[in-house]
Amino acid sequence: MKRAQPIAEVAVVVPAKDEEELLPRCLSSVHAAVAALAVACPQVRASVTVVLDGCRDGSAAVVAGWPSTHAVKADAGNAGGARDIGVRRALAAARVSPDQMWVATTDADSRVPPDWLLQHLALAEQGVSLVIGTVEPDGADLGAARLRAWFDTHRLGDGHRHVFGANLGVRADVYDALGGFPGQDSGEDVALVQAAKAHGVRWRATDACRVLTSGRLHGRARGGFADYLAAALPP
Repeated sequence: MKRAQPIAEVAVVVPAKDEEELLPRCLSSVHAAVAALAVACPQVRASVTVVLDGCRDGSAAVVAGWPSTHAVKADAGNAGGARDIGVRRALAAARVSPDQMWVATTDADSRVPPDWLLQHLALAEQGVSLVIGTVEPDGADLGAARLRAWFDTHRLGDGHRHVFGANLGVRADVYDALGGFPGQDSGEDVALVQAAKAHGVRWRATDACRVLTSGRLHGRARGGFADYLAAALPP
């Protein structure tokens, strides 16, 4: 089996739809993860791309406050299309070949841990081409009862069976070969993972870098995570 190329570049992609309120904490956490990567792996270049998908609020101004973050204005109208636009933008600006590039995705209402990218790259170094991470909804939004119900129905250890677009990582050449995220309102993350598994891509489901995401029950994407929480968890 051909040995995987070492990762020389990491692209973080964040789709945003009117996330002026939560985007600052997201970007703060992402850049903390980029800084940790720079310390541990100074040879690895990193970029952050935020896709402003039809935003009508102040999200663009938030991104402008981070000079090292690329803003892409789009009208995809769905999470899958917005994610793909961001990945394609990052690929077009890459300085390395796709087999040396890692794409990590999260959401504008989420907060990644400082070692997020380091954990992804540690698995990439082991030959993993798709990392399926975990998320935990913010209990301050969800409330104690719903948060308990969440953990009752979600086993978030290593080897978990869940898929969250707020914590996914994939080698860029694999992403390209799979056709990328499909342009749909929700489930684009599941579709990409299913395609990867069907094509025999080496993957790992891990809880080593859990992401904190919004526990709101009224979200931006129809059929997205907020709608799932509202429907699946008891009041």
